[in-house]
Amino acid sequence: MIENRDIVVVGLQPWDTEIGSNCRDVAIEFSRKNRVLYVNYPLDRATYWKNKQDPKVVRRMNVIRGKEDGLVQIGEKFWNLFPDVMAESINWIRNDALFTWLNKRNGKSYAGAIRKALARLGFRNVILFNDNDILRSFYLKEHLQPKTSIYYYRDFILGVDYWKVHGEKLEPLLIAKSDICCTNSYHFRDHCRKFNLRSYYVGQGCDLALFTDKGGIPVAPEMRSFRKPVIGYVGALQSLRLDLAILEHIATTRPEWNVVLVGPEDDVFKASRLHLHPNIHFLGSKPPDTLPQFIKVFDVCLNPQLINEVTIGNYPRKIDEYLAMGKPVVATKTEFMKAIFEGYTYLGTTPEDYVRLIEQALHEDSPQKQGERKQCAAQHSWEAHVNEIYRHISDFEKGNPC
Repeated sequence: MIENRDIVVVGLQPWDTEIGSNCRDVAIEFSRKNRVLYVNYPLDRATYWKNKQDPKVVRRMNVIRGKEDGLVQIGEKFWNLFPDVMAESINWIRNDALFTWLNKRNGKSYAGAIRKALARLGFRNVILFNDNDILRSFYLKEHLQPKTSIYYYRDFILGVDYWKVHGEKLEPLLIAKSDICCTNSYHFRDHCRKFNLRSYYVGQGCDLALFTDKGGIPVAPEMRSFRKPVIGYVGALQSLRLDLAILEHIATTRPEWNVVLVGPEDDVFKASRLHLHPNIHFLGSKPPDTLPQFIKVFDVCLNPQLINEVTIGNYPRKIDEYLAMGKPVVATKTEFMKAIFEGYTYLGTTPEDYVRLIEQALHEDSPQKQGERKQCAAQHSWEAHVNEIYRHISDFEKGNPC
């Protein structure tokens, strides 16, 4: 157990994001035993010019202009920092020397804002926890000189063109110079070990309390009129990650089923033929803490994941959320899903598999199976996830071998 330490958390998601993230949940768990500074990434100039009226941009500009304090306490031992600096927007630059010079400049000012907050809080001998932030946080280890630095690899972001531009070069270097790499899949662990032998699989967490239905979770008003069975999905509707053909096949071959999709759509989903099917229902983005109110009504939960370089190694946290509520789950078969969830979920690969497995799941559901699913999810708490991270921090700081 790591206790009474000072931990700095940086990453791809600011604290005021509308969606949940591993990084936020890990930081909350850290703060139960340690002091935590959660740092929002700095506002960049392009975002400022494009979104001047956005309340989030306005708040960040107020901090930069000295009109508002950027250090906000959000818990007894938990602070959120809005850096009082603006970063230059440089990802578009293809000249390697120029990009490197500007990224060092951005990194120095970013670290300076963090150092001021650390001084105010009296943080010492910090643990630096970097959630997949390749570019903005690349130089933080050099500037902050943490006692231990951790790179948290929980998503293949290089599959996104924006991050690929410079990330293909920088990420291996960042993995290599970090003291520890923690991953939420074996696939990612094996990738990181190509560059750093101190790379470990630490599992995945789930907010079990939020998704434990003991009769106290209400039904979302939008769900009250749907005819059974309801086949549902919660999460971002991204064409890079989800197979639209599977969803359309389910809707067309079983028009008596209602397919309910809860989450924000990307442009491909918005323009897709899925909207033409009367039994597919798009409910839009919902606050993370209300998702159990939708899942409660689902008879079968889905994760119709595409298999590509972005998804092949990821740990879909929604699987644990579904299982924590005892729900039957039909998902795409991958080696990781087989290793962790075989026996608790129904795994297939084709649209035809999905229809067959949904029918099987509806037929076989029982109180016993619901209990087994809940027991599976109970092994994947945030406490267990963070304790694994703590174990590897402790081993490193004690000088134990890999």
